[in-house]
Amino acid sequence: MELEFLGGAREVGRSALLVDDTLLLDYGIMTADPPQYPVRDPEPDAVIVSHGHLDHVGAVPALLKGDRRPPIHWTPPTGELARTLAEDTLKLHGNSPLCPFGAEHVARLGEVEQRHGYGEPFPVAGGIGEGGYEVTLFSAGHIPGSAHVLVDDGETRLLYTGDFHTDDQRLVAGTTARPDADVVVCESTYADVTHEDRATVESAWAERVERTIWEGGTVVAPAFAIGRTQELLLVAAAHGLTPYVDGMGVEVTEMLRRYPAFLRDPDAFGEAVGRARVVTGRDGQRKRIAAENALIVTTSGMLAGGPVHTYLPEIRTNPTNLVTLTGYQVEGTPGRELQERGQLELNGRVQPVSARVESYDFSAHADREGLESFLDAYRDARVLVNHGDRCEAFVEDLRGEGFDAGAPEIGERIEAGARGN
Repeated sequence: MELEFLGGAREVGRSALLVDDTLLLDYGIMTADPPQYPVRDPEPDAVIVSHGHLDHVGAVPALLKGDRRPPIHWTPPTGELARTLAEDTLKLHGNSPLCPFGAEHVARLGEVEQRHGYGEPFPVAGGIGEGGYEVTLFSAGHIPGSAHVLVDDGETRLLYTGDFHTDDQRLVAGTTARPDADVVVCESTYADVTHEDRATVESAWAERVERTIWEGGTVVAPAFAIGRTQELLLVAAAHGLTPYVDGMGVEVTEMLRRYPAFLRDPDAFGEAVGRARVVTGRDGQRKRIAAENALIVTTSGMLAGGPVHTYLPEIRTNPTNLVTLTGYQVEGTPGRELQERGQLELNGRVQPVSARVESYDFSAHADREGLESFLDAYRDARVLVNHGDRCEAFVEDLRGEGFDAGAPEIGERIEAGARGN
């Protein structure tokens, strides 16, 4: 089995792994200015997508150009999220060199997609008997529909972890799947981080929000539309808070209600959604809400666009107000600028933000302890570390613990055989 790393190697973003020039695992976009895509345009016989985040699925419609129609395999929520993200990319960058696909390619997703549940093996590229593969998806505990991908060619079993979390979140339960594998391609986003206890983080965030509102302030909680928005709605409901919800997260939230089997507690989710107040944005609604003593959960999570750009100019000058950053802020994004320098570019001008800015670790990724506990089941396997800024350092630590580990580079091809071969 030959692996070619087209993206996501020693970096976070544009994940893309090509197996035997035949099977493509993920095909994402790196959020940057301009956006970055995998290093080459493959023509696979089939595609498997681990989950519905932009850095893993964002470029998939580009695989359907011309007469190319590879089947695309994913879970039902991932299929829905792929369309939502593709349509948003078209709104932002359509008909420009920044977008490698058009509306017709997005429409073709419905022609080629095949949806699968967890733990249900399915043949790909003809199946093992025809020189292809048997593939099985396992719950990865990251967002609804996220999957570990197990690829078996009859000789070698490859486990592509995708993004995963070993601890429970309110939205989804942590992964417990440890399928037997000869080779593991493992994410390492938080390989040098220890997450604070989630219950402690939730309580601290909720108490801070409640106190700010009591003091007469407004709280803006920028959140990723997929996963984080819904997690915050659940946390808010559990602590008696009634938030506004705005942006793409509204559409995603409604979609996820149609897939209760992929949620940890569908009843709690329904109650949390029912408690939240949906913002339409019509007739100056956002400016009126910004003047209220309220909690507003809105996109975008890194402040790169979306309704948050309406709320922040309204609240930025009052130190009683609060901005809670609940996700990782990539270097070069407006969120990182606000986090580190207390300023933000608004309407073409860099302006200071007097409102308090606080960060809370609501990560949906495994931390160092979680990664090690997961990989402990694969001490006899070859481990290839990707999807991280510090892959090489993590590999050195793994080697010190006796693992056969490596950190591939972008564009690198690796022969990955079964144990003993």
